[in-house]
Amino acid sequence: MADALRWITHVESYVSSSSTASQQEASLEAIAALLKSDSLSLESLVREMEMYLTTTDNIIRSRGILLLGELISKLDSKPLDATVLRTLIRFFTERLGDWKALRGALVGCLALLRRKKDVGTVGDTEAKAVAESHLRNLQVQCLGQHDRMLSFQLLECLLDHYSCAIADMRGHFVSGLFEAIDGEKDPQCLLLVFHIVESLGRLYLGPSGPLENHAEDLFELLGSYFPIHLTHTQDENDNLKKEELSRALMLAFASTPHFEPFSIPLLLEKLSSSLPQAKVDSFMYLRHCVVKYGRSRMVKHAVALWSSIKDAVYFSPDSTLSVDSEFGMLDFVESDVMIKAFMLLREVILQNDDFIRLIIEDSEINIFMNSLNHYKDFDDIPLLVKQRMHSVARILSTCADLSSASCNKVFEHFFPPLMDSLGISASKPSECLYENCYHIKHSYGSLYLSINLLAACRDLAVSTGDISSLSDYKHHTWCAMVNSFSHTMVLAFISIVRSDILHRAFVYLGVQGLEILAKFPGCFPSVPEFIYVKILSWYLEVLTTFDSKEFVWKLALRALVETGLYINQCWGSSKALIFETMVVERIASIISSDDSTLPLSLKLQVAFEIGELRMDFMSRIVRALDEAINANIKAVCVNGNHECSDLTVKLLDAYCDRILPWSVKIGDLQDIPLHLALRIWDMVENTIPSNHFPPKDLQSAISVAMKRAIACCSARGQEIIINKAAPLLASCSISNLVGHKSGNSCMQDKSQYECTVSIFSSGDEYLSSLFSAVVVALYPQTVIPRGELTVHLFLMGILNGHIPSAHALGSFVNKLPLVISETPSSGTISVNEALDIVFDSFTRTSLYSGTIESDANETNLARLKLGSPGVESLINIITGLAWVGKGLLMRGHEKIKDVSLTLLSFLAWDHRVGGLKNVQHLLEVLVDVDTYELQKCAADAFHIIMGDSKECLNQTYHPIVKPLYKQRFFSSIIPLLLTLVVNSESSLVRYMAYRAFAHVVCNTPLAAILGEARKLVPLVLECLSMLGKDALDKGIASSVLLVLSGMLFEKIGYEAVVENTPRLVHQLVELTAYPHMMEIRVTAIQCLVGVSELPHSRIYPLRPKVLRAISKALDDPKRMVRQEAVRCRQAWASIV
Repeated sequence: MADALRWITHVESYVSSSSTASQQEASLEAIAALLKSDSLSLESLVREMEMYLTTTDNIIRSRGILLLGELISKLDSKPLDATVLRTLIRFFTERLGDWKALRGALVGCLALLRRKKDVGTVGDTEAKAVAESHLRNLQVQCLGQHDRMLSFQLLECLLDHYSCAIADMRGHFVSGLFEAIDGEKDPQCLLLVFHIVESLGRLYLGPSGPLENHAEDLFELLGSYFPIHLTHTQDENDNLKKEELSRALMLAFASTPHFEPFSIPLLLEKLSSSLPQAKVDSFMYLRHCVVKYGRSRMVKHAVALWSSIKDAVYFSPDSTLSVDSEFGMLDFVESDVMIKAFMLLREVILQNDDFIRLIIEDSEINIFMNSLNHYKDFDDIPLLVKQRMHSVARILSTCADLSSASCNKVFEHFFPPLMDSLGISASKPSECLYENCYHIKHSYGSLYLSINLLAACRDLAVSTGDISSLSDYKHHTWCAMVNSFSHTMVLAFISIVRSDILHRAFVYLGVQGLEILAKFPGCFPSVPEFIYVKILSWYLEVLTTFDSKEFVWKLALRALVETGLYINQCWGSSKALIFETMVVERIASIISSDDSTLPLSLKLQVAFEIGELRMDFMSRIVRALDEAINANIKAVCVNGNHECSDLTVKLLDAYCDRILPWSVKIGDLQDIPLHLALRIWDMVENTIPSNHFPPKDLQSAISVAMKRAIACCSARGQEIIINKAAPLLASCSISNLVGHKSGNSCMQDKSQYECTVSIFSSGDEYLSSLFSAVVVALYPQTVIPRGELTVHLFLMGILNGHIPSAHALGSFVNKLPLVISETPSSGTISVNEALDIVFDSFTRTSLYSGTIESDANETNLARLKLGSPGVESLINIITGLAWVGKGLLMRGHEKIKDVSLTLLSFLAWDHRVGGLKNVQHLLEVLVDVDTYELQKCAADAFHIIMGDSKECLNQTYHPIVKPLYKQRFFSSIIPLLLTLVVNSESSLVRYMAYRAFAHVVCNTPLAAILGEARKLVPLVLECLSMLGKDALDKGIASSVLLVLSGMLFEKIGYEAVVENTPRLVHQLVELTAYPHMMEIRVTAIQCLVGVSELPHSRIYPLRPKVLRAISKALDDPKRMVRQEAVRCRQAWASIV
């Protein structure tokens, strides 16, 4: 009893007029849950609800019936007894006549009719009764939008699921349906109406069915909606709705052939509309209707259809023409109207082959084609004629590529006259033709149409995949014609390309014609194999001699590549074999050949583009390139032919720029970079005994190739290369030297240091560069044996001013492990052990063993081991420390602090200031110029540490990178630099500190700078003041100014900018007249425009000063500066 009372309260809540929509929904869900769980039976529910279903109170009765209908829709997956279903459907069918409770009846009928067979469905008899009750009782157009939509959904459901029951109603249903949909305007309801009509057309397909008698009236109703036009479109969803409606209406139009007498005239009439979309829709509908109505009904409309298509594509061609200035290619961009018209043409011809006769016999088309011979020069052809020429070519191509029969008709009528107008005969060519003495008449239009016809028949041949079918083509007219003209066409096309008087548009068509003939299927009888060989020979002749014009060379290359792409699709054919033996081998051979007049850059371009067609093609190109590199290096190092040096550099650059990225992109080709690196070491091994080493520029190119090859190798491949290089390094004199001193400092006294410098020969430098390139590109997990010797080798290089050694040492300390987990058998070391060696080489006490004192000026300089006071030696040490610091910083190692303090001690070195007693012997021998260079090097070392390098320690070369490393260094070094600026009495030291500050700030992410904007803005302004005096500092000053502009235009730095507005404006005004760099003047003026947005009280007093400066900038010799000055003056003049 309690359960009954509980669900009855839900019923009462639902039918109550005082309940909200959410309360009604909650009550509905609660009752549905009881029904689904069988806590309440549907029979009990209906029995208890009898009062609500039959009461005379219209509101309660309508809500009660709606509740029952909604509950049944919730039970769509619950099996119901046939008796229950029959009782319910009869109840709702009767209630369709109760207009006060109509919505509930519609919902209930829909829910029952939509049920699936496995859970119980309504029978055909009951479904027919529903349809009859609907047509008898409902005046659909008098209902509201939602009820109309339910009504149409009910009709749609009856047609889709109970078609047999509806079919028996015949004309009664059709006439009732007509009344229901007449006058509908709502888009959602119309979508249902169009689908209903489509379903009705499928239901009554017979020629004498009930739809035939009502077709005219029904289509008159449908036709009133064409074309679909929504009067109130607001967003993209409306456009999607319009497309959906238009497609639904199109399907309704084509649903039954009975609409043909009415739809085709209507659509043809709409083609004369001034609205482009109406034309597009008309062609689209016609295309669909042509297919659905069938040939027998559409034959009588053939003439009208051709007339409409011709009007759209020929008489009023709506296409945009652009001519490629480089190649002379005509590019026609067709409108949607033309695209849809050609699609219709294609469907009509597919349905009716005789339609082509209308085109062939069209007098206007024939007259136009004959008139093209009057235009001898391309530039004399009017735009409209070019557009019509394109349209005729599209018409003929559409006819030709559909079937062999249609192609025969087109070729029989049009191809011989086109050949005659070009002066191309089908007779056997004489000997002079083989000598390329063939001449043709200059008719661009005829040539254009001929090329398009050739392309169409080639597409037809390619679309026939069956080889036996291709061999049968020799009996067809078009195939015989192509065969008879193929040789003379090739000769004619070649003569066009070689002409010096023809427009580039002619030449482009000539090359295109050769490409089309070359791309006919290999077993196709109309283009013999010798024609294909002749075309490839011409390609190679142009590409390997470079006697022709550059654009002809580019056209030939593009055509050859396109031919190769087609050949690649039919690999294994005779044409593919010819292409490989004739083209690939020839292209590979010219890389190292001196016979060709082609520049090396173009040789390589041809080789790489052909190689990229297939992996085995590229493998052949790689072998040829390897052979050329080996031969040239041998010529340089063994034979002393230094003329080959530049050629070898270009070959190596090409290898790095094209081959290595290609191998990475393809994947699983790591043998290519590995073999390159091993071959380089083999060449080095062969040159060591003779002591003949390449010139500096070639050494640099070889080192770069080594580095990039190593970067592309796997860790296993890198270990192979390391093992290959180790014995060679043992032969290096510098390695022998440091090997004897591996347990001691690299330099014990002055004499040893001088000795070390003197023995660093050119061969040692070459080997060090190669090994440095290897180390730079290694993975962190790659093991380097004899790590201590490696560090000493790089240190010797650094002390001798060898920059690649500095790159390698920085990369080495970046990638070494923190600890060695096992006892190393090959001499591997940890990063801390390597740092001990590095710092012990430069200082008496290892920086690893203790913390550096805060007084960097005195302590660190005192620790330096300098047997020679030369400034070059000091600069080399500073540079090496900078690269080591960069490697440490990127991995987040704590010893970056020691490196930074050491660099700051150099930066603050001023021998005019006392307190540096421990380095007095250095102060006595260094002059002002030396000191300046030393301090400048120390300041610029911070650019090395913070800047991004292309040479090493970037993502290409697999470094260890700790996130936010730049931000952390910025936070730690700025206070030290600020202290140096404040405490130093030397203007030179302050200048150097600001120089270092500039390098740090310019390479720090802007977000980190903005967080310290209040502290940094004054420093940035003072830095600009310092750096804005010397022309040599213009690059740094420009970078600092960009940082300032970032702070100015970001909200985070707004307050700091406002506080420093006077100083900011003063500095920017000074920079508007900066004489050494235009970009600085432009940026300064742009910043002044930004300053004009600051609070009025801060900028108004500065207005006269800014306007005076800008008035001078208006006379700047650079146009960009003057433009920005005008904008700035307008901004500041408006401040009143």
